[in-house]
Amino acid sequence: MSATDLMDKLVSLAKRRGYVFQSSEIYGGTGSVWDYGPLGVELKRNLKDRWWSSMVHARDDIEGLDAAILMHPKVWEASGHVEGFTDPLVECTSCHRRFRADMPEVENGQCPTCGAKNAFTEPRLFNLMFKTFMGPVEDSSATVYIRPETAQGIYVNFLNVQGSARQKVPFGIAQIGKAFRNEITPGNFIFRTREFEQAEMQFFVKPGEDEAWFEQWMELRMQWHLDLGIRKEKLRFHEHGPDELAHYAKKAFDIEYDFPFGWKEFEGIHNRTDFDLSRHQEFSGKRLEYIDAPTNERFVPYVIETSMGVDRTALVVLADAYREEEVDGDTRVVLALSPQIAPIKTAVFPLVKKDGMPEIAGKIDADLRAAAIPSFYDQSGAIGRRYRRQDEVGTPWCITVDGETVEDGTVTVRDRDTLEQERVAADQIVAWVRDHVNVN
Repeated sequence: MSATDLMDKLVSLAKRRGYVFQSSEIYGGTGSVWDYGPLGVELKRNLKDRWWSSMVHARDDIEGLDAAILMHPKVWEASGHVEGFTDPLVECTSCHRRFRADMPEVENGQCPTCGAKNAFTEPRLFNLMFKTFMGPVEDSSATVYIRPETAQGIYVNFLNVQGSARQKVPFGIAQIGKAFRNEITPGNFIFRTREFEQAEMQFFVKPGEDEAWFEQWMELRMQWHLDLGIRKEKLRFHEHGPDELAHYAKKAFDIEYDFPFGWKEFEGIHNRTDFDLSRHQEFSGKRLEYIDAPTNERFVPYVIETSMGVDRTALVVLADAYREEEVDGDTRVVLALSPQIAPIKTAVFPLVKKDGMPEIAGKIDADLRAAAIPSFYDQSGAIGRRYRRQDEVGTPWCITVDGETVEDGTVTVRDRDTLEQERVAADQIVAWVRDHVNVN
């Protein structure tokens, strides 16, 4: 299967099965903005919950935060976004489409849209932040920016969180939230979009201890993705070279996935030194130093950042899970999602619509839902067709109520990946599913 075919099939499946829809589709769509459907919102929620659990709930040295999207304009001056958050922009004089000047096609002199040769304007810098106005007057004094990242809300709350949570350095602050970038050339489905979600953690450390913590967080973050079931051979680290490294960064590594469109970054681990807190200290006039109580030493902490794109990670797990298999002469489409993040954990089927089977199946489905296990009830169509539908959306287990159920109270549980079936007591299904989700 070619890379183009895989992406086309993923986009088609995402819409058909309720994972991702084009935003405002009935009006022709909004460029590179996407809506998550019933299954997509569950997948994203599961990814975020798993990240939050590992970052905040499982550790005593990381606190959570939910900072506002709108912030004081000086935040973005201090961070360098007003002056330096730019991409080089060119316009094709033939079709008037605009592109990033560093796109390979543009660098080769050919318009990606109309094919015109050497028809580009000179590059000019384009700031990626969205602007708006706060209050009733629309002038420069009322200008605010819609945040292009979530990290700055963490930095300006460093002392608030440290003091109220009584944390000692080293400690971290974690946040999941929306960010917005007016990308010139977005694309590749939900990989590069204008509205997206980030899961970021800023870990504050004493200068001199930063390199050891950096190595530790690299290892922890890679293992987190491997534990999702992502194939090891499809993941790699990419170190930022001198021409890629941000001016404030001491070291930076990306975690990349081998997407159908090539190796691309979906999470970054960065040693940001004391740049951010020092800049906010300078621009605000407020001390952002940490005082080490035993020694009374004052210092501005260094920051080790882990920044994961939630939408990009959703694309990683979808692309990595997609399979096409031949079973009994037919092609079976499977999303082999880890049970921990699969939107639907179980599907419950009565084999036929009689002999009390629908009532038994309905009770099992209700019991699963009451136990907060997402379940789907389906009594429509041949059993094989029902299995195929659930394989395609990534449901790990299908539970069938049949004639034996009526006789001995057991049901058939079919595994999505192995196609093996086993008999399980109907009144033990909730416990069985819980155990198997946790094992996987």
